[in-house]
Amino acid sequence: MVWAVWSCDRAKTSKSIVPPPERKAAKLDPDRYNVAFLIMNGTYNTEFTAPFDIFQHTQYRDGIQAMNTFTVANTLNPITTFEGIRILPDFDYTQDSLPKIDILVVPSAEHHLDTDLRDTVMLNFVKRADREALFMTSHCDGAFVLAKAGLLDQVSSTTFPSDIPRYKKMFPHLKVVDNVLFVHEGKYITSAGGAKSFEAALYVCELLYGKEVTNSIAGLVIDWNLENVPRLILQ
Repeated sequence: MVWAVWSCDRAKTSKSIVPPPERKAAKLDPDRYNVAFLIMNGTYNTEFTAPFDIFQHTQYRDGIQAMNTFTVANTLNPITTFEGIRILPDFDYTQDSLPKIDILVVPSAEHHLDTDLRDTVMLNFVKRADREALFMTSHCDGAFVLAKAGLLDQVSSTTFPSDIPRYKKMFPHLKVVDNVLFVHEGKYITSAGGAKSFEAALYVCELLYGKEVTNSIAGLVIDWNLENVPRLILQ
């Protein structure tokens, strides 16, 4: 009995001193576009995974400048999505030296209509990324973050269909477009989100790589034809 108690105590002690897993730096090819995904607790799976899936698959196409895909958050600890998936961020934008971001993706998150919009550290990060980015993109209520950062003041934008009224009320000065899946003006691309986040991501690929490459990324699973997508493009 004494041995059993000692064994249990020893197991508890051993478990308590196990070091945390070693951080592995994201592998970034210097010849690729850097695509950062802004994640936080409450991020919705689809608006994150849909564009990540599309952009990551550019790495398997020859003859193009493919994309490095990585996540940024205000911590290196696991973040938990709204649906309960835990993700280890690649970079902490509050303390890490970040690579140049060519495309920032802002997926929707649970509190993008309230408390996240008071997170000045996060909003300032978005503003800094905007200075050098080729494209700033949002899905669903991610548009609220771009709008709160003041980035959509001079362009048209959209968001999740049922949140359009709240979007207009919160940002009455914006040019808000309804009944489209995405809006592109300047370097800003805002999408309705949900499963349609795939279409907005494929549109970015068509801009950068053309139809043939984009169709190969879409494969047989997504029926991709830009002409069939309700959209507003102002360039």
